[in-house]
Amino acid sequence: METSLYLPVKRFLEGLGYTVKGEIGHCDLVALRDDDPAVVVIGELKLSFNLELILQGVDRMSVGDEIWLAAQLSARGKGREGDPRYRNLCRRLGFGLLGVGKAGEVEVLVSPTAPTPRKDPRRRSRLVDEHRRRRGDPAAGGSTRKPIMTAYRQQALACAAAMATAPQRPRDLKPTCPDAQKILHRNVYGWFERSERGVYTLTATGRSAVAAWGPSPLSGTAEHDRPPAALR
Repeated sequence: METSLYLPVKRFLEGLGYTVKGEIGHCDLVALRDDDPAVVVIGELKLSFNLELILQGVDRMSVGDEIWLAAQLSARGKGREGDPRYRNLCRRLGFGLLGVGKAGEVEVLVSPTAPTPRKDPRRRSRLVDEHRRRRGDPAAGGSTRKPIMTAYRQQALACAAAMATAPQRPRDLKPTCPDAQKILHRNVYGWFERSERGVYTLTATGRSAVAAWGPSPLSGTAEHDRPPAALR
């Protein structure tokens, strides 16, 4: 029962100097401090960390100044309380997050005053770069089972298509595939092999890829493929 969480959370907030009372105005608990009665602290309790607990916190934001969400810690620590996405969501909303152990111990997982997670400039620049380099819009949003056609794969397929009839030098491919030298050298998909110094030809795998994906990978009409490791 959620009521089993009430006393541990009540004691925790009392330790911070609050007077805590349960079930006030549809809130699981409301806490006030005598020296600062203008600050209204609201707590919501659930047996597990889930979306409903977050939504209750969002609803209480209209009446509370500080929101604490509390739930029982999972037995093996593999519950949602360990999911960094869940914690980051609480940080962005300004919620405090409490985990209650079976013995009644309370662990602060997120403080309501925790700083908002910073943007990741590296991941951000990768998104922008991929968007700019990709030709057309070859991947439908929401796809999960099919691999994704990335800008990298588009260029690799263009190189392979150009080599379908004869071996090629990277410099000859560069006008249509700016990264040809890198793509042929790394050979991520195993499509290329050197036939002589500075000249590359297709492997059997490469020919199969051209046949499967079609001859115009830079038109933006190809289907999906898995991105290279740098974009995962």
